[in-house]
Amino acid sequence: MAALSRWNRCWLLLAAACVACTGCAGYRFGNNTLYAANVRTIYVPIFQCDSFRTTPAIDIGERLTEAVCKEIEKRTPFKVVGDSAGADSVLTGRVVADTKRMVVESPTDQSRMVEMNYQALITWADRGGAVIASGEVPLPAATVDVGQAAALVPEYGRSVASTQQEAIVKLAQQIVGLMEEPW
Repeated sequence: MAALSRWNRCWLLLAAACVACTGCAGYRFGNNTLYAANVRTIYVPIFQCDSFRTTPAIDIGERLTEAVCKEIEKRTPFKVVGDSAGADSVLTGRVVADTKRMVVESPTDQSRMVEMNYQALITWADRGGAVIASGEVPLPAATVDVGQAAALVPEYGRSVASTQQEAIVKLAQQIVGLMEEPW
């Protein structure tokens, strides 16, 4: 009985070695299966911003660009590069809406909860300018509309800057999530 199991182990080891040598016939595994195999580098120019609101330190478009670049480096196998000449693809974006809406108001007309919302149009194209359509499911349009809201509640110590940053980080996570290939 022991000889039979040793024989089976030898065949199993031989089969595993054959599979390892053939490279699994083009199959990918791990984090790399979520993203396009033909893209290694991405150029992300500073996102344009149509908002009239500016923060004292940095524009919303610059903050969103920085958050998207950090999220790409953190979650994807792609490398963000500094110029479009050396990049396989280009991710461009435009913040088209920056709105504030009072959700809860006190009896003395002070805001108790304000919702801040950002909308951005995102395009991810390859070097030739063609929109990258992952897998067999083509993108419906050249640009994708992405939005994110965050709540400003002054009683909990939230400020406008911290609420904006929360919305920007969540929007960056959504944008990078769109880069995943469909199942």
